[in-house]
Amino acid sequence: MADILLAEPRGFCAGVDRAIEIVEHALVKFGAPIYVRHEIVHNTYVVNDLKSKGAIFIEELDDVPPGATLVFSAHGVSRAIHDEAHARGFQIFDATCPLVTKVHVEVAKLHKEGYEFLMIGHKGHPEVEGTMGQLSDGIHLVEDVHDVARVNPKQTDKLAVVTQTTLSVDDAAEILNAVKARFPKVREPKQQDICYATQNRQDAVKMISPQVDVVIVVGSPTSSNSNRLREVAQKLGTDSYMIDSADELQPEWLEGKQRIGLTAGASAPEILVRQVIDRLKALGAVSVRKMDGIEETLKFPLPKGLKLDA
Repeated sequence: MADILLAEPRGFCAGVDRAIEIVEHALVKFGAPIYVRHEIVHNTYVVNDLKSKGAIFIEELDDVPPGATLVFSAHGVSRAIHDEAHARGFQIFDATCPLVTKVHVEVAKLHKEGYEFLMIGHKGHPEVEGTMGQLSDGIHLVEDVHDVARVNPKQTDKLAVVTQTTLSVDDAAEILNAVKARFPKVREPKQQDICYATQNRQDAVKMISPQVDVVIVVGSPTSSNSNRLREVAQKLGTDSYMIDSADELQPEWLEGKQRIGLTAGASAPEILVRQVIDRLKALGAVSVRKMDGIEETLKFPLPKGLKLDA
């Protein structure tokens, strides 16, 4: 009979909470439909829930009718998308996570001072496209240590490094060390770009992994930070699997396992964790214990014009 150990913290972070609230408030205040550019957060359950309430998810601004209300996703958008949306006259609410906006502001400020950038991140991820799209040139993506050896900035006197907020803390540190070895004068962010929630959830998995026989991560395949949680456990030698919902849980993963670690990515709602616990109990798990962990109290304010009347 297996025991479940719940990672702490897990699930929604402040940026995800805020992004979902922005869409929900816009639906109440302005009525459906509300258009959202890209999945508001990378979670299937959340996106489907908002669709059922009247949100329409689009990738191209051509799909938004004139005069509509548009929300930018938590991952942020490029300057070109931002400017085009404003030029088209949409009513816009920006759900970009404030920690991603902080990176955008840093890029804009240092660019004015003549800096070029190396961005540590995953090609094609919307956050990376948004951050790199703050500039028309002079920002180079490095995905791994090999990229660092190949990258060719125009100059190295003024070179700064920025990071996707949802990376593996350890992988990012390894790539950053390679950057500093090749470009000793590179400027680092004053505070690391990897967000507090990403860091906290990875630290919790590092604590839980040695104490369990298998780690289950609740998160969608598109969620960068959820994928990293699974990798963190795997690197520590603990079998780990990522599932989008309870029905993806395979009984054979649990065969012979006495202790099951359970966590959730920053975009995965707690209801999914509860459903996974119910499924694990149905498969024979007997107890649920919450590990000690950091309590997160950060809350980000909503944009102006979205407060609901009491």
